[in-house]
Amino acid sequence: MPRTRQTRPLVAIFCLAWMVSLGATAAHALDVAATVVRVDYPTLAPISRYDRKPDDLGFAGAVLADEDNQTTGSFLGMNFASESVATTPEALEGTVAAALSTGVGLLVVLADAADTLRVADLAGDEALVFNAGARAEALRGADCRPNLLHVAPSNAMLADAVIQFAAWKQWRELFLVHGSNPPDQALAEAYRRSAAKFGTEIVEEREFEDTGGSRRTDTGHVQVQRQLPVFMQEAEAHDAVIAADASDVFAPYLPFHLWTPRPVMGSAGLRPVTFHAAHEAWGATQFQRRFEELTGRYVREEDYEVWLALRVIGEAVIRTNAADPATLRDYILSDAFELAAFKGRPVTFRPWNGQLRQPILLADSRITVSVSPQDGFLHQVSTLDTLGLDAPESTCEAFQH
Repeated sequence: MPRTRQTRPLVAIFCLAWMVSLGATAAHALDVAATVVRVDYPTLAPISRYDRKPDDLGFAGAVLADEDNQTTGSFLGMNFASESVATTPEALEGTVAAALSTGVGLLVVLADAADTLRVADLAGDEALVFNAGARAEALRGADCRPNLLHVAPSNAMLADAVIQFAAWKQWRELFLVHGSNPPDQALAEAYRRSAAKFGTEIVEEREFEDTGGSRRTDTGHVQVQRQLPVFMQEAEAHDAVIAADASDVFAPYLPFHLWTPRPVMGSAGLRPVTFHAAHEAWGATQFQRRFEELTGRYVREEDYEVWLALRVIGEAVIRTNAADPATLRDYILSDAFELAAFKGRPVTFRPWNGQLRQPILLADSRITVSVSPQDGFLHQVSTLDTLGLDAPESTCEAFQH
């Protein structure tokens, strides 16, 4: 339809207003800086060379997140940039101090529970800290901090994802096999709590002792092949085996070295993960392809969790037009915040402990087998709150709930 003389002034006014708006946005441009801190620990080689950690672990997710944030931010006069730093436990304090000294108020941390807590305490009110690695329940409970938000799921969330699937399958009697190290014990406790929560029963428990040494010697698999079937014999009747092996000592050998053949879930077999390279549903294929073009490798959970933490920051900045930690924290914990995360539903934060609500994928080595929460597990607020500790169970006093 041709424009009339009456419509031309309206178009001109609209264009002028749009140009003025862009000018105002550019005049108030935001530079949003974040630092990704990865703490590297001395460890043994993994059981499988397939699980060797790449040098850019986690950092690759940061690069992709910066690109995603900038795609929208550039139209609003916002500049997103993150710096990635690998450090050691001994040098962690200096690394955090150096980041804070440059005015950075947003930190994403890939570290164990103790060092994640150290970063939060070192940062204090100067920064908002995102936990992208530590699963320990205490960080969301007695040791929670008001400046610490959790993108990484807790042990309880992972255990609940597995046990919900077992309950849905009517696998009610479970055999729990756990390692002897403290992280293994903590994960085992999460499975005990989850089994009681969802009406399944752990009919027997056994501890596989970590004796140290190399796990990838020429005779290592032969030794385990002889040990595990004997270790697993004469167990109480059970429907499935739950492996709690956060230390990566024995679980990958379990599925084909049982005395009585049963499904294996947990640290081997069907595993609860935030993301994995075969996941393709809900637009994830596009994410996977972009990540692989960027890095030349497949995505890992650490990459995804760093990406997700920085995307949380990006979404909050774009919605609030602010970059200070206090404003972002308030918005992130509010009912207004949500973010698409390639998991079929938006992710949000729990206001009582700063934990990100998110679906948990159940995957074997090649496909997404299922996604928890499972059908039939209901909640008065969100079915995602069936995974992990709910508000009435929270011991976090740093958050009001």
